[in-house]
Amino acid sequence: MASKIRLWFNERLSFGSMFQSAFDEDIPGGSSFFYALGSATLFVFALQVLTGVWQLFYYVPTVDHAYDSLSYLRLSVPYGWLIQGIHYWGANLMIVLIGLHILRVFVWGAHKKPRELTWLIGILLLLLVVGLVFTGAALPWDERGYWAAEVGTSIAGTVPFIGKWLIEFLRGGESMSQLTLSRFFVFHTAILPGITFLIVAFHLMAFRKYGSVGPWQKSKRLKTGAFWPNQVGKDLIISALILILLIGLSVYSPAPFTGRADPLDASFQPKPEWNFLFLYQTLKMFTGSTELIGTVGIPTLIILILVLVPFIDRKKDFNPLKRPGMMIGGFVFITGIVILTVIGYYSKPPGSKSSAKIVKKTEAIKLSSSALMGKSLYDAHACSVCHKMSGQGGVIGPDLTKEHKRGRSKDWIITQIKSSKKHYPHSIMPSFTMLSDMQLNNLADFLLSPHAKAPSALANSNLPNPPKPSSNKTQEPPNNYSPGVNATLATKLTSEALAKLNPPGAAADIIGNVAHGALLFRLNCESCHGVKGRGGIPNPGSFLGQIPSLNPISKKLFSKSPQEFANNIDRFIQHGSLPAGRNPVLKMFDYGDSHTYTQPEIADMEAYILYLNGVNRAKIEVPGSAPKQFFMFSVAIVLLVVVILLIIWAFDKKKN
Repeated sequence: MASKIRLWFNERLSFGSMFQSAFDEDIPGGSSFFYALGSATLFVFALQVLTGVWQLFYYVPTVDHAYDSLSYLRLSVPYGWLIQGIHYWGANLMIVLIGLHILRVFVWGAHKKPRELTWLIGILLLLLVVGLVFTGAALPWDERGYWAAEVGTSIAGTVPFIGKWLIEFLRGGESMSQLTLSRFFVFHTAILPGITFLIVAFHLMAFRKYGSVGPWQKSKRLKTGAFWPNQVGKDLIISALILILLIGLSVYSPAPFTGRADPLDASFQPKPEWNFLFLYQTLKMFTGSTELIGTVGIPTLIILILVLVPFIDRKKDFNPLKRPGMMIGGFVFITGIVILTVIGYYSKPPGSKSSAKIVKKTEAIKLSSSALMGKSLYDAHACSVCHKMSGQGGVIGPDLTKEHKRGRSKDWIITQIKSSKKHYPHSIMPSFTMLSDMQLNNLADFLLSPHAKAPSALANSNLPNPPKPSSNKTQEPPNNYSPGVNATLATKLTSEALAKLNPPGAAADIIGNVAHGALLFRLNCESCHGVKGRGGIPNPGSFLGQIPSLNPISKKLFSKSPQEFANNIDRFIQHGSLPAGRNPVLKMFDYGDSHTYTQPEIADMEAYILYLNGVNRAKIEVPGSAPKQFFMFSVAIVLLVVVILLIIWAFDKKKN
């Protein structure tokens, strides 16, 4: 029955002749694992198409829902973590494979006449893959992808004559917006894949026209081997191992959650993906009037070098030892890219976005550059919770508006910041020992700069009197904090009732970035809650007598459920709190209600607090099957297939 069905189809579609045309080929010198690099790249591209289409069933291409829709896929859809992981790592692996494939062709001399067109089409495919990686990185609309797109399109805007048009074409306007995401989505899912399919077809046609070059020695090229099944078997083995590698990376090193894109985030310093780091480092070498060299000149030169390779290397010899000039040039070219990539990985951005934001927000105040950075530290460490400046802020500490008129030296100010007890033994001001010498100088410069006086309308307007310390500690409160309510009410309510007084904000539903949250925690929370959340400073008048530890956190706030845990702590960060007690000196600042931090930034801090307590904010809720068990099962299946292929190949070789 099966033979009749096969015959029926073969009579109408000529499967036999199609198979013979595709696989009946003699390879000079026989098959080789080196030749599998091209098919491995094609295999990964096929995986990218498959996993990309799968993600489209869940992805929502809007700035409000893109990040959350992919988070839902990764955490709540069975095997969604695997689909997204293979797509993420596959994009990185494609760059590596196509680079190795081009290197192999270069060393083997397979770009020489009459195969120049095959080489040029390959370079075009490399540029298309780079375009796919660049546009795809922006689609999650997370912090890293957003700023990569912003920086990349800004570089395009430096192209002479057409720069302005290019940036508006890519972004859909002058600034990053929904139109930008929509255009990147169309490029990544329709335009670039369509062109890539077409160019891959041309590349295969050009390759089949002249076939493989074979070994360097002419004598070895006289011996041939069959493409089927020898080379196909090696291609399948390499592809199987690549699949295992991608599954392993998805399990043990999943794609990072970098937080929802936040243009207002002043602390995030953008840096490109590793495959663009060499160009990023090159751009840093050219500033001012030479910027165009880095943004346009160097990329154009790199592409031009790759295009001209077959026209420069015109000797008939394929042996790399007889082409020392080209080999040395290729070695220098590749070594330069590797070195720049490593330097770029460890280097810091030439300027942070926070500096630009500070300048923009304080253009009306004539401050020095050092004082501007100091203002950033003043805001980041929430000094206004205790201190008033220009009529705004707390009343626990002294008013700092006229600090520059008190005749104190910069050294005195720095000592006060580092250890206030040296000046005032009974001071409750925390010691900001985590600040560097440069940061201390910047903050002192800001405090010693002139500041605007308080508007008359704000003077003495409904500001509470400074609370007085109280030694009354008659009872332990039902919870460490009482968000949004006074201490008297807090002693009468259960923790469950207190939790209902203020709802969680939007940040509680966002999967934050732990690494960025650690930075924000150090800037804002560490001075009160201690390094990594362990311990705190005294808080006279509260029942506990000090700011509570966040590591470990109160059992009434802890939960193994990431969402419930995030909800519990989000209420405090959003709305602030007054510690239970009669007259607590310090209260927690309302970072959300005051708009001191954006919701994505708050989500990052919450992710870090969960991390400190051993809870993964990005925990997979519906895995389909346990990732590690799935990986071991996949390894067993793939190894079995590889062994079968090796046996078939050995048997066929012995038979022939």
